[in-house]
Amino acid sequence: MTVPTTQPFVDLAEEYDQWFEANREAYRAEQEALSELVPGDAFGVEIGVGSGRFAAPLDVDVGVDPATPMLDRAADRGVDALLGVGEALPLANDSVDLALLVTTICFLDDVQATLAEARRVLRPDGTLVAGLLDADTPVGRQYEANKDESPFYRDASFATTEDFVAELEATGFTDFEFVQTIFENPAEMEEPDPVREGHGDGLFVGVRATPDE
Repeated sequence: MTVPTTQPFVDLAEEYDQWFEANREAYRAEQEALSELVPGDAFGVEIGVGSGRFAAPLDVDVGVDPATPMLDRAADRGVDALLGVGEALPLANDSVDLALLVTTICFLDDVQATLAEARRVLRPDGTLVAGLLDADTPVGRQYEANKDESPFYRDASFATTEDFVAELEATGFTDFEFVQTIFENPAEMEEPDPVREGHGDGLFVGVRATPDE
């Protein structure tokens, strides 16, 4: 099983990585949001690790991605990089404390299969943390309207937070916690936007959940 939107991440790895430099304040806000949800001292995997821009600063040990040029960059940032897709993770059952997905949901072939795989590899007391671009927000609607201009988002399927929570519930996750940030166009940010509880206003939503018993 492959992810159909992989090719831009293979061909344009440098352009992808440069977004974080060009939008440094938005990147910092996203990191801060996730840092409020990621448990400390957890052995974790980032599903769709990309170039390691989140796994490395958040101390996530392992990264899985289908794009080899991205994995090379993640490895350079100290992440144990594994080739694979979210729907078939190359990890054993009950092998990690944390499963992290950051702006990965919108690129997946099968969201429920990926979440089921995340649950499979999580230990019973483990944590799933996701960062998604909420389609039902002011900036999210801008992203949707302009996505054809981006080689990365052209084929993306942006979800609402409510839709994503429904997918989580369907695959056996519970105990949800939300934070949000990015309340303006990232290209116009002069300092990181604040991180607030909840969702519905900020483009970037962090979600924490646990496997139900």
